Amino acid sequence: MFWWVVKAILGPVLTIVWRPRNEGMHNVPRTGPVIMASNHLSFADHFFGPLPLRRPIVFLGKREYFTGKGIKGFVNRLFFSGVGVIPLDRTGGGASDEALRTGLRVLGEGKLLGIYPEGTRAPDNRLYRGKTGVARLALESRAPVIPMAMINTFELMPSGRTRPRLGVRPGVRFGEPLDFSRYYGKAEDHQVLRAVTDEIMKAIRELSGQEYVDRYAADVKAEMADKAAGRAAPADETGAQRDSDTGG
Repeated sequence: MFWWVVKAILGPVLTIVWRPRNEGMHNVPRTGPVIMASNHLSFADHFFGPLPLRRPIVFLGKREYFTGKGIKGFVNRLFFSGVGVIPLDRTGGGASDEALRTGLRVLGEGKLLGIYPEGTRAPDNRLYRGKTGVARLALESRAPVIPMAMINTFELMPSGRTRPRLGVRPGVRFGEPLDFSRYYGKAEDHQVLRAVTDEIMKAIRELSGQEYVDRYAADVKAEMADKAAGRAAPADETGAQRDSDTGG
């Protein structure tokens, strides 16, 4: 599998240059379907999150990662395919359904499925409200959820920076499996989905030590962009469809 080739090439370089730490590897099952729910601080998460894992991990990503032109587009496709990203069209009204179906298929094949419940990279070093797509996947697949916390990757390579800094030691922590069997059969109950998602985010926060912000990261990023452009910030959007987008 190409994933192993990428890991064999990049792994030693990342290990020697940045000496990444990892904790809690014993919490990740060696076999069977598992949802790996992580905070998302940096592009570098795609490298240092999967690095210590003994199994390939599949992420759901934007289709735009795979549609670029020229040499840059080719390199992007090569990289994202190599780190296990599955392209999704996340622009239409059925984006959440496509993500859910694809995630369930990956878990049905007994694989590790990586999810960023925040839905996008955080605009700063804080943890933001999770979207409930991760809860739907957990309840419909009945797969265990492993909270996963990226450490120091924001300092290593914040949004907008094209090269990782030297002298920063990143890492990842894996928490104990979360059991949501008490909620099985309630995947259509939005209050249940919210409760499950909040429990997952709480577990990530306890691992990462981040400050928690009870807002969606995408809203904060949009407000920052509007402010930078001198535009008035739009009213905060609400609704179950928006809340249920599967992060990744």
